[in-house]
Amino acid sequence: MWNYPENFDVIVVGGGHGGCEAAHIAAKKGVKTLLLTMNVDTIAKPSCNPSIGGLAKSHIVREIDILGGLIAIITDKAAIHYKMLNSSKGPAVRSPRAQIDKNIYHQEMKNYLEKIKNLEIKQHLVEELIVKKNKAIGVSTKEGINYYADAIILSTGTFLNGKIFIGNISFNGGRNPEPSSENLSYSLKKIGFKIGRLKTGTPPRIYGKSIDFSKLKKQPSEKNIQFSFTKIKKQKKTVDCYLTNTSLETKKIITENLKKSALFSGKIQGIGPRYCPSIEDKIKKFPHKDTHLIYLEPEGLNTDEFYINGASSSMPIEIQLKIIKSIEGLNKVKMIRPAYAIEYDYVESGQIYHTLETKLIKNLFLVGQINGTTGYEEAAGQGIVAGINAANSVLKKKLLYLKRSQSYIGVMIDDLTTKEIKEPYRVFTSRAEHRLLIRHDNADLRLFSISYEENLMSKKIYEKIKEKKEIINKEILRLEKTFRTIGTNRVSLSKILSRPTFSYENLRSSYPEDIKNYSKDINNQIETEIKYKGYIKKQEKDIEKLKKLEKINIPKNFCYDKIVGMKKEAIEKLKNFSPKNLSVASRLGISHADLFVLMIAIKKQKNIKIKE
Repeated sequence: MWNYPENFDVIVVGGGHGGCEAAHIAAKKGVKTLLLTMNVDTIAKPSCNPSIGGLAKSHIVREIDILGGLIAIITDKAAIHYKMLNSSKGPAVRSPRAQIDKNIYHQEMKNYLEKIKNLEIKQHLVEELIVKKNKAIGVSTKEGINYYADAIILSTGTFLNGKIFIGNISFNGGRNPEPSSENLSYSLKKIGFKIGRLKTGTPPRIYGKSIDFSKLKKQPSEKNIQFSFTKIKKQKKTVDCYLTNTSLETKKIITENLKKSALFSGKIQGIGPRYCPSIEDKIKKFPHKDTHLIYLEPEGLNTDEFYINGASSSMPIEIQLKIIKSIEGLNKVKMIRPAYAIEYDYVESGQIYHTLETKLIKNLFLVGQINGTTGYEEAAGQGIVAGINAANSVLKKKLLYLKRSQSYIGVMIDDLTTKEIKEPYRVFTSRAEHRLLIRHDNADLRLFSISYEENLMSKKIYEKIKEKKEIINKEILRLEKTFRTIGTNRVSLSKILSRPTFSYENLRSSYPEDIKNYSKDINNQIETEIKYKGYIKKQEKDIEKLKKLEKINIPKNFCYDKIVGMKKEAIEKLKNFSPKNLSVASRLGISHADLFVLMIAIKKQKNIKIKE
């Protein structure tokens, strides 16, 4: 092996969405960073659906944006179709989603990274982690090179010992037809990491020219939607997406051939994503349903390739063809790429801290599917946290810990570190108990202070957002103190705006002399804060209660086995996850009685007074 003559501060392994965010943000923080990827021509290549955002995922995208990341900017540059999901529902669950041109997305990300100061990109297959005295100090490549650094980030995606399944055919691969990395997985096992197996899949791609669009429901792109808080030059051209359904014939074909699916033949051992099942899994789990929704999404502006969202499968190719031809509008369709399932290794729960550093090996950070998550946005969200923390560890600064009350990234990482992940994890708004406080539209107001403290935001932008927050707070206070007469009653403008049928624009029309017209964004923030004031106050009170538990730290080497009166199951969970404080311990799924026993045990050991 040849030792590369130049050392780095941070090495990032993997050029997917998590790796790109990690490498970019580490370099942005001023540390010398190396991004190692199997193929520089597939950097940030979307492996599955040609879209970014959606339920809760969009919240993560906008949080990354305000923390200095790239995914929102690149999405807006590559977007060819926008849609606001849940637009008729409350602000907590509204979520923008964009269809992207896959090639433009990859190229824009690659171009951006190549120009970043402090960042080098090299094409290598990493096969081994170099560890000394329980510290990660470098990596070895298949090409015979050792690279050394003070911190290592692994963002391996589905390439970690990946295996592809199409019917009874299976072969090693991280993404068809690219190779997988078996030796790196073996290296992690040898070091002592507990490794599990998960599964995901992707649907067929078809020719647009073979689709009968007259039988489909058109979904045009919506206007005035953007992910980045920065003004971005977007694509001028947009495209339509289309909606169709499976048929009774689809159900019949799948039912008759179920055993030919790799998923049901016993070939696949890993557990797949519950909320994104294969088409055969849907038929099996929901036998009472005769049809299922299918979305047809174009893969780009300069390709005729369409993605069949909702039809991922591990059936043999000939059965896949029968299935898609039984779908309305696809009766004469021509397939370009077949669907396949992919099984891959991941590091089992309880082996990382909230900072994404591993408990077993110091200065080693894990990102994305290696932690049990699925999705571009989830990986990117972990990537930016790992990148910040790897850089901070090099710079001898405090590591970033995002709380679940602050962000969806915080919710996700907290779930990964307090729950046993047995299936691919994805974010949902339902996972966030404080979702009214952490909406996609207020990501800048929530995280701008943290971004500035981490030197990821200019003072100019910081002052601008600070001013925006002050305007919103002052205007809300003014509307609460400004009264007008309605009939015989004196009512505050705030009370009028809180009515379900009244919007900020209605208020401006009714009281033009009293209501100022700020930007659309500020107007919406004022309206939301006033309309949902009661719910927001309740969630803020809940957060204050959690803060009290957060102050009760659990010593690092606390001996849980010596606690008298606690259930064995609770002790095992506490030992496995090693919570840093009582607040984290409360989310491990242990009973209130066991939590109280733990609190008393901490009190005795630390000799402190705890208010109950």
